[in-house]
Amino acid sequence: MRGRKLLMVRPMLIDPEDPSRFKPGGNTIVAIDTLGAGEGELVMFAQGSSARQADGLKSMPVDAAIVGLVDTVSIGGKKTYEAKNQ
Repeated sequence: MRGRKLLMVRPMLIDPEDPSRFKPGGNTIVAIDTLGAGEGELVMFAQGSSARQADGLKSMPVDAAIVGLVDTVSIGGKKTYEAKNQ
């Protein structure tokens, strides 16, 4: 895994009190970055054996990998997140 960046990610959950907002989950996960994500970006990650399906990770001992950068999120038909506005 030499030369690979590891990032700490925290799942974001829909806030049950206000479904138009996110709230951070309680756990933090260390994930290998396959895309060059930056601090504060909203990302999609895979865990378990699915994480090793990301490009170049087949033979690595990886349990979590960042596999997507999120551009927008819509909840209930309303746009609640847009990367260019963050």
